[in-house]
Amino acid sequence: MAKIGTLTKTRIYNGFYEALYKGKPDITAPHFDLQYLGKNIAEGRVDRHPDKPDEWLVRLQIPADVLSDGLQTFFVMKQGTPDPIDSFAIASGEVLDDDLRSEITLLREELDMLKRAFRRHCVETLG
Repeated sequence: MAKIGTLTKTRIYNGFYEALYKGKPDITAPHFDLQYLGKNIAEGRVDRHPDKPDEWLVRLQIPADVLSDGLQTFFVMKQGTPDPIDSFAIASGEVLDDDLRSEITLLREELDMLKRAFRRHCVETLG
């Protein structure tokens, strides 16, 4: 699989995800989409870096209508590739504490399950 380049988030500011994309000095600009819940919700604006021909300035607007109480996870997709090139989450609202507690509880339960399975595997393999 060919390397698609690297995307480095610089900041989230004023409703925009901003990043620096480094790839080959292509003739045309790369295209990026912002995905939320499996759907493209925004197309990125990409401008060539003024001083570096192999770098691009990327901006994706985060639509206000998808923000609500809880934790929303967004994926940055380079058009033509199946996997996200970056992701970020925005947490907000009053129910956030409950969401985080339940996520931590779930992670602890999964970790305990993995520890038990690993120990069982070690006993079966060695003994």
